[in-house]
Amino acid sequence: MLAARKFSRWRRSSACRVCANGISPEAQLHNSTSEQQEKHLPLSHTKKGGKCGHINHSVSLNPVFNRESNAIGATLDSFNSVHHRYSTCSYHSYGLIKVLGNIPEFVRIVEVGPRDGLQNEKKIVPTSSKVELIKMLVSAGLSVVEATSFVSPKWVPQLADAKDVIQAVQRIQGVRFPVLTPNLKGFEAAFSSGAKEVAVFAAASESFSQANINCSIEESLTRYRDVALAAKSHSIPIRGYISCVVGCPVEGAVDPSKVAYVAEELLDMGCFEISLGDTIGVGTPGTVIPMLDAVSDVVPVEKLAVHFHDTYGQALSNILVALQMGISTVDSSVSGLGGCPYAKGASGNVATEDVVYMLDGLGVRTNVDIHKLMLAGEFICGLLGRPLGSKTAIAVTKRASFPTSKL
Repeated sequence: MLAARKFSRWRRSSACRVCANGISPEAQLHNSTSEQQEKHLPLSHTKKGGKCGHINHSVSLNPVFNRESNAIGATLDSFNSVHHRYSTCSYHSYGLIKVLGNIPEFVRIVEVGPRDGLQNEKKIVPTSSKVELIKMLVSAGLSVVEATSFVSPKWVPQLADAKDVIQAVQRIQGVRFPVLTPNLKGFEAAFSSGAKEVAVFAAASESFSQANINCSIEESLTRYRDVALAAKSHSIPIRGYISCVVGCPVEGAVDPSKVAYVAEELLDMGCFEISLGDTIGVGTPGTVIPMLDAVSDVVPVEKLAVHFHDTYGQALSNILVALQMGISTVDSSVSGLGGCPYAKGASGNVATEDVVYMLDGLGVRTNVDIHKLMLAGEFICGLLGRPLGSKTAIAVTKRASFPTSKL
């Protein structure tokens, strides 16, 4: 509770269903004045009579949207029943506030499935299917979708079509499509392809930095300063990731002070937001809270996001304590796509469906349509030939298969 009070949300505002926090994501990135915000709003966010005139997200032409899916679509009535019965939205919020503290009214979800998820899959997904997945995620209401990564095809062949993917989605209005750029060469390729937001990734563990990107932490930060300078010169927002924020597959536990150091360096070089990643999914609230406490001493809490893998089933509990500490941006992956090559049996990123279900139960807005989100999960899992990775989607599917009682 002390942590919840210390990191209580600094402001609340009315919001449209896409802008979510009253101003566009683009305006937020620039920390701008009201006049500057108006300038940075894309056409679809133009203010009309004091209200946002946001247009609907692009709708996919996939026939799955025009018919009910055999596995998921047919269970929507069942889910509506479950949702109505178990949602806490109808209860008075006093009890939740008393127990959980002042958690955010709105949480922005950064969908990382098309990049962080697919890069770990053995099967290479066709470009057209990646684009279709992204459109389905946008149609579900996700306003930030990490589209791809401009890394060497030699190391990540699953994302060799980065240019084609970003060019296919860049015209969609009102949605951010950040791409990962490991170095200046990657940034130049991303920029020339039309990317409008980039991300860099450092590690809090020296051993993991060497294993993952073949350089020390300090060498990686030097690379990213070059990327940050180039991004600034082109007015491209840059996001920072930190891996192994609570544990490393080689070194074991990671000292929170190391995470705070890297976070402060990323902030100083110009990252508008820093995502803290539990790469191997070993974190618990007992290790996450001290880490967030240390990082928030050097980085404003509104500039922090969390990124949890669910290897030990702790992701949702870790997200909940992060919310209590004032964080309102959460990374997740549709159907839990992804994994970690350093943790045998790792179940990958926390599933976006499960995050949305929990937040909805808490009365926290996400502006995400969980029905369409489950359709997207079914779509990509069908292509990959793997079972659904969301516990929510699995439960809804199983519930729909139960015979209806005649009593």
